[in-house]
Amino acid sequence: MTQTITVIRGDGIGPEIMDATLYVLDALDTGLQYEEADAGLVALEKHGELLPAATMDSIRRNRVALKSPLTTPVGEGFSSINVELRKRFDLYANVRPAKSFPNTKSRFPMGVDLITVRENTEGAYIGEGQSLSEDGDTAILMQKVTRRGSERIVRYAFDLARSAGRKKVTVVHKANILKSTSGLFLKVAREVAQRYPDIQCNEMIVDNCCMQLVMKPEQFDIIVTTNLFGDIISDLCAGLVGGLGLAPGANIGTEAAIFEAVHGTAPDIAGKGLANPCALLLGVVQMLEHLGQLDNARRLREAIVATLEAKDSLTPDLGGEGNTMSFAKAIATRL
Repeated sequence: MTQTITVIRGDGIGPEIMDATLYVLDALDTGLQYEEADAGLVALEKHGELLPAATMDSIRRNRVALKSPLTTPVGEGFSSINVELRKRFDLYANVRPAKSFPNTKSRFPMGVDLITVRENTEGAYIGEGQSLSEDGDTAILMQKVTRRGSERIVRYAFDLARSAGRKKVTVVHKANILKSTSGLFLKVAREVAQRYPDIQCNEMIVDNCCMQLVMKPEQFDIIVTTNLFGDIISDLCAGLVGGLGLAPGANIGTEAAIFEAVHGTAPDIAGKGLANPCALLLGVVQMLEHLGQLDNARRLREAIVATLEAKDSLTPDLGGEGNTMSFAKAIATRL
């Protein structure tokens, strides 16, 4: 049985890493069909808008999208295309795994294996209540945290722990200072945790969490937190395992899911074949798991690890002399 996914090729290095990723995905023989859709600068040039209605319809119809990095022009349209996509499809759960890989430039060569689950639709990124005083000296931003939003993201984290065989969920907050917003999140998280007696739960203030991640990342299993804290922590975790070039992301809702590389468009190296496709390929691992293709997800991850171990055709950022497509081909031969 075939399934169609929406493919957004993106801006900058996006098309290159998408070509490499689809080459590997085709070699897996997953039965997936691709429906291409435009977003970002390419869409603005072709259609006069950053997120055309046809792209929204494609994601809505297929329910699964694979997306390369996008550029949001300064002073044009949305504050962020990614944030807008999350709002439009209520993609409330951002799931960012960070796992050590061999032969990468990291301080923890093989000691990190954790997942950050970030609330994606509330907190400081809602874009509501922003104002600047007439004299330009005072800026105000409203944060909003709801019981519904807190409950469903914490429940998602605990359900993920059960399904993935994880043992512990760490609730990260700043309720000692942000007593209303972070306080509500922590209160609801405690209530949800009681429904999962088989999963260990601990609480950690966000600043301590960041320090502990740098000092002893092995103590973490799954982290669940609010939007802004999750954004910062997930990038910190990427830094523990070699950087954003090895950092995939999934944005999950009840009606749709978008899988992506979380790094930028890197326009300075676009078209040069230097881009590392691993982040998007690891996003495909998440996508295949979401689609229930667990064996294909395992095969792909093992092929990526084996290629890194062999140092075969790695891109320059990983210390090799290969290019985007030669790296992909080396991975495909190991599936």
